[in-house]
Amino acid sequence: MKLVILDRDGTINSDSDEFVKSPEEWLPLPGALQAIARLNHAGWHVVIASNQSGLGRGLFDVASLNAMHAKMFKLLAAAGGRIDAIFYCPHTAEENCHCRKPKPGLIEQIGLRFGVPLRGVPLVGDSLRDLLAGAAAGCEPHLVLTGKSEKYRGMAPPDGLPPGTCVHQDLSAFADFILAGGAEHS
Repeated sequence: MKLVILDRDGTINSDSDEFVKSPEEWLPLPGALQAIARLNHAGWHVVIASNQSGLGRGLFDVASLNAMHAKMFKLLAAAGGRIDAIFYCPHTAEENCHCRKPKPGLIEQIGLRFGVPLRGVPLVGDSLRDLLAGAAAGCEPHLVLTGKSEKYRGMAPPDGLPPGTCVHQDLSAFADFILAGGAEHS
């Protein structure tokens, strides 16, 4: 199975320091939905792994999260794409759970659910904690310079990236890389 794991906020859609709390606030990044569709058309299964501590903080409820995802699914379908599953951690950092990135629990759940070894599975995110979680689970780390990492465009990437991290301008550039045969599982 060709599997790609994506972070959500800052990778697929605009991020906010105030949290993305409603479908109205969920806005796709330019080219991101089309990138997912291109991956799908090439036989890739796309799964989301996302910290959603806004739930644990009481900033929004599961119904609002589901409504955001319904909007994403609708827009993705219009672009010819799909997400196979969404895994999210609802906990705050203070809860010290195993599923909150940078810990690998959420990524490990994906491997178990899909019955695939995670070694070399591309994991794409806009923050160090995304990549650390993926690397700890054996994934191939990919940083996109959108969301939290947009500030690194035109400069050196942040310190502390896992060994072998590939850096891409955005999700579309990542899709170009993968579709050109740039991943172990392609």
